[in-house]
Formats: sequence, C-alpha cells, structure tokens
Amino acid sequence: MSTIEQSADVGVPVRTAYNQWTQFEDFPRFMEGVDRIQQVSDTRTHWETSIGGIRREFDAEITEQVPDERIAWTSVGEPRQAGVVTFHRLGPDRTRVMLQMEFAPEGVVEKAGDALHIVERRVKGDLKRFTEFVEKRGHETGGWRGEVGQDPTY
Repeated sequence: MSTIEQSADVGVPVRTAYNQWTQFEDFPRFMEGVDRIQQVSDTRTHWETSIGGIRREFDAEITEQVPDERIAWTSVGEPRQAGVVTFHRLGPDRTRVMLQMEFAPEGVVEKAGDALHIVERRVKGDLKRFTEFVEKRGHETGGWRGEVGQDPTY
C-alpha cells in the first residue's frame, strides 16, 4: 500500500469547504481523471475514472462522516484504497483541507506511476483545483449534513 498526505488552505469558511466536499458528483469538475461519480446512497458512490489510459469503475463506501470535521471512505473491492479528508478552521473565512489516502497500485503502469509520485502530484493538483473551484464560487453547490458511524481505523 502507498500513502499520500496533502493539504490545501482554502479561502472559505469550514462549513462551505465541507459542504462542497460532500457534493461527490461535482468531483469531475476539479479532479483530474475522474470522469463521473454517481451518489448511489448516503454512504455509497460509484466512480468512473480514466487515468494513464486505464479506465476503471468501482464503488466506495463512506465509513465515517462528521459535518465540518471529517469524511472517511474505503473502496468496495478493487482497486483497494481508503482515506480520510479533514477540515480545520484557520479563521472565519479560511479552512485547511487535509487529505490522507492509502492505495494499492495494480499492474506495471500504476506501480511505475506510484514510484514516480504521479498520484501524489495529481492529488496535490486536485486539491488546488478544489480550492480554486470553491473560492471562485464563494459558496458551495450543495451540502449533505448527515452523520455516518465512526470507523476506529482513523
């Protein structure tokens, strides 16, 4: 398993940053390689990605969600990945978004990409684009304020 940790300071209140992050179907607007996300239920999303010429579809399950604090997830089946995004108030209109993710690269292309830190750079770029997306709008496109049970792993 490989681990990535990245953060970005966003010029919006915690509530705005958190609410925008809960809008999974908007992720393709700022996440490179994410073609489509379908919110299947409150805790399940279906992802369609194309990264480095490799197309994938998979489901992810939200294992913990606490409004304005954290969202943790794990993939269902392959590819194996899990992570948590946390939201930290830096000021009334400033939030640090911290992302920690573990994933298991599959195949020669993904293992080479991992060794070259391509995934890490992509995550950093995704956080930068998220920052630009939410700051430019000045408000979230929506928000889900529900809670999901706690996962003792995180």
